Amino acid sequence: MNTLKNHQILFDAECPMCKVYTQLFVSTGMLDVKGRAAYQEIPAQACPMLDRQRAANEIALINQETGEVTYGVQSLFKVLAVAYPVFKPLFANLFFTWLMTKLYAFISYNRRVIIPASLAESSFEIQPSFKLQYRLAYLLFTWIVTAAILSKYTQLFGNYLPTGNAYREYLICGGQIVFQGIVISLVNAEKRWAYLGNMMTISFAGALLLLPGLILATWIQINPICYLIWFMLVAGLMCLEHIRRSKLLKIGWTLTLTWVLYRLIVLFCIL
Repeated sequence: MNTLKNHQILFDAECPMCKVYTQLFVSTGMLDVKGRAAYQEIPAQACPMLDRQRAANEIALINQETGEVTYGVQSLFKVLAVAYPVFKPLFANLFFTWLMTKLYAFISYNRRVIIPASLAESSFEIQPSFKLQYRLAYLLFTWIVTAAILSKYTQLFGNYLPTGNAYREYLICGGQIVFQGIVISLVNAEKRWAYLGNMMTISFAGALLLLPGLILATWIQINPICYLIWFMLVAGLMCLEHIRRSKLLKIGWTLTLTWVLYRLIVLFCIL
């Protein structure tokens, strides 16, 4: 594997996901041993051409010989093109570049709600910008995928849960976004979109944990009670994660209580 020498990639020190994949670039030899650094820790005089706010939004790659800076997918393409030259034509394709730019922005502008920073992280002056369109796109994506998985999984409960129409889970998931959105707007409106993003990450992760049950059901028959027990265990884990993320957001217990209350009301209505 070829190494992109004399380049340094700047990651977000408050983003666990950014730390992992940039460290992977170094550990696999795509970048030099000193080929990564947190953009929060780079002195202003070290790279006058660096747009620090843009670096907070899109990962920056600095050419240490010329001072040239690239951002976002172009930074990633530059590293990968040297490590895997066979992909150079693909990275030069305009449609692929456009598609990856949108996907990168979708992930980047939602990274703080996908994997939040721990309480130990300090808050730096320069923070990623908030783009409402990408947060709405994230809520829509997680809502559709979560509801689709739940629609299939609840069919495995047999007689333990009344059968609903094809849109029941979509209405339940969408209803919770609206319900919790109203509550957080009353409790702490400034953190509305941060909370909703975190909440839907929890729902999405919970749905993914149900996928093994769906796959298993295509191979063998299992007593429906087993699927119900697994569902309850996943719900418990989701509740614990909701508590943890609420602490990170410093929004107290109200949202966790209403999150549980909504689910209990829905269960009562279904039964």
